[in-house]
Amino acid sequence: MASMHSRGRGRRTINEINMVPFIDVMLVLLIIFMVTAPMITPSMVDLPSVGKAAKQPDKVVQVVIQKDDSIELMSDGSTHKQTLTNLAGAVKASMANATEPGQAANAAVVISADRSVKYESVVKVMDTLQRAGVQRVGLSVQLAP
Repeated sequence: MASMHSRGRGRRTINEINMVPFIDVMLVLLIIFMVTAPMITPSMVDLPSVGKAAKQPDKVVQVVIQKDDSIELMSDGSTHKQTLTNLAGAVKASMANATEPGQAANAAVVISADRSVKYESVVKVMDTLQRAGVQRVGLSVQLAP
């Protein structure tokens, strides 16, 4: 009986974490990643290039968005204030007033906005023009020096 009593005392609970299985798993994962990394081909993103259009527009109508979100329409050297609801009709009328009948089809609208204007305002103007059927809408940018 005394021997059984001493057997129970010999076992103690281990309060440490066994790190060997963790290290084994990490080394296996490292080897898997090292073997598969060269096999993965990097994906290429096909970005549009900036260049000149095949044919320059015959007439350019410029829509300017000011700091206070007011909209001005510049066409044929004259500037007219517009609201967002009247903008599409004014642009269409300005494009229809082209000197030659074929110019209206090749007319472009360029949107210029102040740096402090919210992006939402620019998108609203673009959306209004595209819903009205204006085919060529572009953004005017200033290149950084």
